[in-house]
Amino acid sequence: MTLIDFRSAKITKKGQISIPKEIRELENFKEGSKIVILAYDDRIELRSMDQLDEKISTALASEKVLKKEWDTEEEDEAWKDL
Repeated sequence: MTLIDFRSAKITKKGQISIPKEIRELENFKEGSKIVILAYDDRIELRSMDQLDEKISTALASEKVLKKEWDTEEEDEAWKDL
């Protein structure tokens, strides 16, 4: 993979960043675009939702379904010390 450009960004106290205009233009990120954040051991990637393959889409959809099952007070109590 070839590095095309790099820019810095500042993280706000809410954990938000602004994607620099030059990078948004490279990736064709427009206002209202949905992106996915992929976290690896050595890097974080921002990708357009359109770039997801079927397996990742299925995993994300499953997460929403499982949240209903796992987002309970009992689950919070069981995992609070981990």
